[in-house]
Parts: sequence; structure tokens; C-alpha cells
Amino acid sequence: MQVDPMAPELGADDFAAMMNASKVCVLVHDAATKNILWANPAACEMLEFSLSELRPLKANHMSSSAQQYDRVIGRAWLQAAVDHGSSRIVWHYRSKSGRVIPTDAVAIRVELARGPAVMVQFRDIQRAEEVERELKLTTSYVDALARHTSTVAFMLDAAGAVRFATDSALTFLGLTGDDDRLAGEPLTAYARLYLDGRPVRWAEVAAGADPVGPVQLEVSGECATWLEGSLERLSESEVDAYLMILHDVSERVRGEARRELELRHENYLARYNAMGDLAMAIAHELGQPLAAAANFIAGIRARAATMATAGDVRDQIAGQMGYGLDSVARQIDRAKEIVGSLRSFVGHLEQVEQLVDLNEIVRECLYFIELSAAPNAVEVEVRLDPAPVPVRCERVLTGQVVMNLCLNAIDETAECEPLLRRITVSTQVKEGVGVLTVDDHGRGVSRDPFAESFTGKPGGSGIGLALSHRIITRQHGSIWAELREEGGSRFGFALPLAEQGAT
Repeated sequence: MQVDPMAPELGADDFAAMMNASKVCVLVHDAATKNILWANPAACEMLEFSLSELRPLKANHMSSSAQQYDRVIGRAWLQAAVDHGSSRIVWHYRSKSGRVIPTDAVAIRVELARGPAVMVQFRDIQRAEEVERELKLTTSYVDALARHTSTVAFMLDAAGAVRFATDSALTFLGLTGDDDRLAGEPLTAYARLYLDGRPVRWAEVAAGADPVGPVQLEVSGECATWLEGSLERLSESEVDAYLMILHDVSERVRGEARRELELRHENYLARYNAMGDLAMAIAHELGQPLAAAANFIAGIRARAATMATAGDVRDQIAGQMGYGLDSVARQIDRAKEIVGSLRSFVGHLEQVEQLVDLNEIVRECLYFIELSAAPNAVEVEVRLDPAPVPVRCERVLTGQVVMNLCLNAIDETAECEPLLRRITVSTQVKEGVGVLTVDDHGRGVSRDPFAESFTGKPGGSGIGLALSHRIITRQHGSIWAELREEGGSRFGFALPLAEQGAT
């Protein structure tokens, strides 16, 4: 007899054979009475009852004695399938021997020739529940380990996003175990990756994990934290996953930085000592040439005056020659002052201090500052304190510091847009000191230029600011550099105000 038009070659006996061979347990209940009408061999085997033994049984005879598997609940579940077509539940059956069997059971309403019925298909999920319990237990172990271990560990996906992190790892990033902001975020959003001391992208670090590679991490903060360790590609994973294990090496990195700074400072001191010897040698060697140059200028001026008197040179030309000679003489006189002051300053500061007005020092230097600013079209704005700013210092060398700060500012500003090519030189009295500042609109300082000897100028010696620092600090002053909110840098120094009535 044909049962299914879609499969005319299969008869009723064929479908019965397939149902009997199925490993899925099947019980058929009457829709109205909920009595068992039939059970396939798989159901009989699991429940340890024959079909004849099953037919008269009720739900309480073959279910767990726990309250949630009460007969009333079982009938309501079957009735839901009658009313709605299907219903699903996790049901604990009890076998003839008393073994409780957790099952995933699906009840479906079917229309039989005798009337509506409920077919229940169920399978043993005891092993699945055991696996789930083991997984939950393992997860709890991992969570406990993550909370209490001191190991810094991250689990990352192929894109470098964090999937898991120990509490110690979260602490280094400034997060807590309850903070879920890190989940799914790239690790590089919280720290910088390094290889061999150079910053790199995640892709380069991941490529080096074949299967294990080195990695360094820098976490920014008031005091940067350095972590170092390994990145391992997990080959057991179906998708690319990486395990990063790190340890704190901040003290070692800071120690290396201190040693490097000490070495650079030693090199700086060696250069500075050599610079002092060189300065004395230059001062000695330049004394005679400068004196001779001054004598030559005086001779040329006298000769020009004689020629003008005799009519050999027109008055206009004589005037131009006089102006040029006066300018040269002015430069030579300043060079002589610098050389003399430098010679005195190197060994005997106390003997060369003078009571001077800081405003006067700026005025003396202004001619030379504007001379350097003109070729670069840099405007020099001067804002002097209306009242004198009396300080005790070496006038010429302090003027050289003013010159150095201004010339550096001019060089930096010369590369700016025309509207920003301006430096501002200011003086003021503030909290017992005389202060001079030089503002520019350049790139701004990125580090303390007085902490080490360096230069950003092609061919520069790097001793200009170092010498300025030495000149000011030997006079009991302070010198600094800082970023301006408006952009650019501000260099300045402060010298103690001279006592009233001092000479």
C-alpha cells in the first residue's frame, strides 16, 4: 500500500522498518488521554521497558521524582503540542532500573488515522550536560586564575583585538576586572607595540609569531610602563588566535635610559671642559688680531680724514667710509668685550658680576638681533618692563645669552608663514627675580633642550644652549623652555634681583 505520494516505491512496512531502526527515541501519546500508544525500539531500550510494559505507564512512573518533572507539568507540555503543533522541553526520564536520564524532548502533534496524537522524539543529553558542566567548571577555573594570577596575559584575534585578559593585564592598562571596555577593542588603542626598540604595527608583530615571536608593549601614563614577552600563534585554533604573555620590565628600561643619559652627560661634561679650554685658547689667540684690527681701523679712519681735508676724497664718499668704519669698529669692540668677558668668566665669576638693568642689556643686543632678523623678514617685537629690572650678572655674557635665544627663535620662525614671522622679547620683575622671555611661532620644543646637549641645526655644535645654561646657572639664575598655548616655544631665564642700594 502506497503511504507517501512523494515516495510511491515505499510502503507502510518500509516506514515501520525505518521507525524501528531509528536511534532517536520515539513515544506516541494519545492527544486526549496522553496515554502511550507506541514506542520504538530505541525508546524501549533507553527506558528498559518493553512496549507492553510502557503502554499502561503514566508520566510519574517513568519520570524523575524531582518537582519540575511532576506529572501535571508533563501533561501540560504534551497539551501545548496538541494546542500549538509542537513544544520542546528538557525532560528527565527514569528507566526501569531507576536511572535518571536527561533528555532533549520535542513533542509534535500528528494526525493519525484513528485521530490526533502527540509524537515525542527525545535523545539522551547526559554526556552533553556533563561536557557543559566541565566547560563551566573550566571557565570558572580560568576566571579565578585570571583574577588571582600575577601573569600579564592577553588573548587576541587575527586583527589584534583583545578577547581575554587577566586582571593583572587589565591593571597595567588602567582598567579593572569589571571593566568590559577592552573586549573586542584593538590592544593598540591602549598601548604601543615595539620590536627591537622600534614602534611597529600589529601585522608585523603577528607575522613574527611563527609560531612564537618577541614583543614589547609601552603603556603611556605619568610614568610609562614597559612590558616585554612573547606572542604565540595558537595552532590548535580553527581561526587565527594569539596568546601574549608579558612581564614588567619598566625598571630595567628606565635603568638603561638612566645609564644612557649618564653616558651622554659624561660626554657633555667632556665637551664642556674641552669647550672651556678652547674658549681660553680662542680668547688668548683673538686678543692680538682684534687689537691689530682696531688699530688698522683707526689708521684707515685717520687716513680718510686726511684725504677728505686735502680734497682727494669727496665729502659724501668720506661720510660713507666713516659710517662703514664705525660699524666695523663697533663689531670689533663687541668682539673684544666678549673675549675679555669669556676669559674672566671661565675662572672668576665673582670678580666680573656687575649691577645692570636687564632692559639695557636687551637694548644693547637689539641692533645685532634686528641685523640677523632682517634677511629672514622676521619682525622683532620688544616689550620691556617700564621700570628698570636691576640684576647682578656679567653684562656681556648675559647679553650673549639674550642673543643666542633670539637668534635661535629667528632661525625657527624663518620657516613659518609670513604672518607668523615674529619673535617677542619681554622683560619683567616677578617674585624677586628679573625675567627675560623670547617667544616664537615655530614648531615648539618636544623635550627639555637644557637636559642634554643637542642641536637641531645642520652643522650646529649643540653648545649654544649648553653654554647659555651654564652662564645663567653660574649666576644663580634659572633658564627654561616651554610650549606656548598659541603655538611655538618660549625660552626664558630669570636672575635674582639686585638688593636695593647695592652697587
